[in-house]
Amino acid sequence: MEAKKFLLLLVAFCLLIFSSDSSSLEYEYYRRSCPQADRIITSSLRRIYQQNPGVAPALLRLIFHDCFVQGCDASVLLDGTDIMGSEKDTPPNQSLKGFDHVDTIKSELESVCPGVVSCADLLVMAARDSILLAGGPFYPVLTGRKDSNRAYPDISYELPSPMDDLPTNIARFATRGFTAKETVSLLGAHSTGTIHCRFFEKRLYNFGGTGQPDPSIDADFAELLRSICNNTHSLSPSPSLSPSSPSSAKNRQQQVMKMDYEGAGAGFGTLYYRGLLQGRGILFVDQQLTAGEETTRWVREYASDVSLFRSDFGKAMMKLSSTNVLTGANGNVRQICREVDSSLW
Repeated sequence: MEAKKFLLLLVAFCLLIFSSDSSSLEYEYYRRSCPQADRIITSSLRRIYQQNPGVAPALLRLIFHDCFVQGCDASVLLDGTDIMGSEKDTPPNQSLKGFDHVDTIKSELESVCPGVVSCADLLVMAARDSILLAGGPFYPVLTGRKDSNRAYPDISYELPSPMDDLPTNIARFATRGFTAKETVSLLGAHSTGTIHCRFFEKRLYNFGGTGQPDPSIDADFAELLRSICNNTHSLSPSPSLSPSSPSSAKNRQQQVMKMDYEGAGAGFGTLYYRGLLQGRGILFVDQQLTAGEETTRWVREYASDVSLFRSDFGKAMMKLSSTNVLTGANGNVRQICREVDSSLW
């Protein structure tokens, strides 16, 4: 295990050497200013996770939605003000959760090391620990990020959509410097959490306005999804798929499907890719990974080689976590992650 950690750390440094916008990041940046930072974040998150396992996928989504927009600067955490809109209020971000848990962890950091640990670093470290809690791989995190003093709601539309086809999805990731292979590995994060039915319902009933289901989805799996999302459709699901149906009182818009429908922590990544090969991708953007020759090749590789996936996923997450970071005097440290110091305006 220690050898594996060392190799991944070495990869991290190699990645950062060639990344001008993240060259100021360091391993154990807070070793003098707040040596307890890593421990506080890890222990706080584990305590929250014991009460609410949903915190892990929630924080994983938060780091992606933060880093993909303008870089890993904690701008996604900011509330709107009279002079600034919030990324939280944009359509791609309205289903984000976990903000209260970030507040809890930040409060504990501030009680020990006031004004030291940035919200951006908090998010990155908490996402790393969330992936571990969800059954994913370890990867090292470099720190030293600063927080943005503004949000970027106008460019949140650039986030990938659950309805993106393969060319659109690959193009969106390419604008952030990710290859097709890295795109396939990053989408392995869809191994955990839940997804609202509204994000894939059209695949089940009226794909592309045809009045028919998406032909790329397995028929038995489509029936299972219908039984979860609409109580008027209820054929027995496959024995290997056994999520509980929501109560009939639930609003259809709030009904959800577990991404890890085989069981929490069961084969993080591997089962996701195996499901795609069987036509059992829940989201259209996921199933589309089998629509191209190169992406299908990587889906097959990850479905059969869990070590390869875990290694590639870790490297892709390190790269994502180092995207367009603010360091030094380019940013600040917010003491309340939701708020910008009014003196900065």
